[in-house]
Amino acid sequence: MTTTAMVTVQQVVFTPEPGRWHSLAEVLGLAAIFPPSPEWGEFDGDGVLAVHHSASGDDRVDLNLLVSDLDLAEKSLAEHDVTRGEMAGVGPMLTVRSRAGVELAVFAGARATTGEVGVQPIWFQDDIAEAREILEALGLRAEITADAGGWVQLRADGGGTVGLHSASGRSEGDGAGLGLSFETRGDLDALAARLRQAGFDAAVVDEAYTRTIRIAEPAVTINAAQTDLHGYRRQS
Repeated sequence: MTTTAMVTVQQVVFTPEPGRWHSLAEVLGLAAIFPPSPEWGEFDGDGVLAVHHSASGDDRVDLNLLVSDLDLAEKSLAEHDVTRGEMAGVGPMLTVRSRAGVELAVFAGARATTGEVGVQPIWFQDDIAEAREILEALGLRAEITADAGGWVQLRADGGGTVGLHSASGRSEGDGAGLGLSFETRGDLDALAARLRQAGFDAAVVDEAYTRTIRIAEPAVTINAAQTDLHGYRRQS
């Protein structure tokens, strides 16, 4: 079963330095939907960046999906490992767990977002087909797939994309899990210049699939929208 309700991608960063992320969001052109606090802030672009204060450890990322109908989303996930719970101060939620152990959360509250820069959390696991089934059940649609099968990019109708990437070849100890990235449809060099002017160490790198900005601190990758489809296929 596949839901037809609206869905929005929310990339949640847990960090001991939320102020640095608030500044980064501003340079990226993401709009705060309310004045961010040291504990929590939300910024809309193409999808939603949420910044959550964490007192210890390095920055980490969670993948949340915001849907317009949580009950329908739960029914759509009936063939997968999904549990319903409650988050204090937020309300009901679903937790979906893949066979590789990757978890994502689903909350009510989808909204239409748009912008030149979008969130693009990366879901790493070798069974890409299972991850794709979960996201498509929630209403995301594949945009670009790799002919070799190691990459799928899916878009949410409310904004944001999710990349599915094989976990093979990741650094030792990483394996299946979630990674943080963004995508821009604008001028990559101009964005890198703005980032450097704002005090971020941003370098432009030519990758095999596209050009990308790499920021040293915080560790962030911003990919240009993929236009070179050699070895890839556009689905929609």
